Amino acid sequence: MMEYSVKVDAFEGPLDLLLHLINTLEIDIYDIPMAQITEQYLLYVHTMSELKLEVASEYLVMAATLLAIKSKMLLPKHEDEMLEDDFEFEEEDPRDELVDKLIEYRKFKEAAQELKHKEEERGNIFTKPPSDLSEYATDQHAASIETNLSIYDMLGAFHKLLRRKKLQKPLSTKITRQEISIDKRMSEIITRLRSMKNRCEFTELFPYEEKEQIVVTFLAVLELIKRKELHVIQENNFDSIVVEAIKEGEAVEHY
Repeated sequence: MMEYSVKVDAFEGPLDLLLHLINTLEIDIYDIPMAQITEQYLLYVHTMSELKLEVASEYLVMAATLLAIKSKMLLPKHEDEMLEDDFEFEEEDPRDELVDKLIEYRKFKEAAQELKHKEEERGNIFTKPPSDLSEYATDQHAASIETNLSIYDMLGAFHKLLRRKKLQKPLSTKITRQEISIDKRMSEIITRLRSMKNRCEFTELFPYEEKEQIVVTFLAVLELIKRKELHVIQENNFDSIVVEAIKEGEAVEHY
């Protein structure tokens, strides 16, 4: 399979990813279930590694930290470790340091978003009379379609697809090598969408059983989104992801 490098920069770091998971799973940040959050975090890291995406060392450090905290919480508490005078020694929660970092990071992130919002508002203020921009008017049919999914949502959908097809284990003992062109797969995806009225579910783009074909198809979808030739939609949480081809004259905001 030909090499294809994709850099994931949708999140600014492991704390940003953890906050995303906490919000998505509707977890109380002050009482984080370490088993659940660790499993979901490792799922994303494993999927990125499987796709040969760039995984920064800080993500791996956070993975080790989560596993260490999870291990500490599994250790039994001894009742005989009590102080006399009827006072019980309260052990420090191993999650405290992580929670403090997440809360502090969330404060700075919210402040940054507020400043960005104010900057955008200020950018809409002009001190000169409006100019005649009729010659620059765009076609009435042009539309700006905003995609509500991030790269991590796409990775999550891809991981579910792999699990359904049971690709974690070899499907055949016969090893064959086949060069798969991402450009060719991109053309096939667009052609397939055109034949389906420019719209289909994400899973319908993966009729193959071979892992190489599935990975190349997923990378082709990402590249088409990057080139603004298609976009993905998810109406509500846990709904099926729908892929749509961008009609000529439309504009799409990349996730």
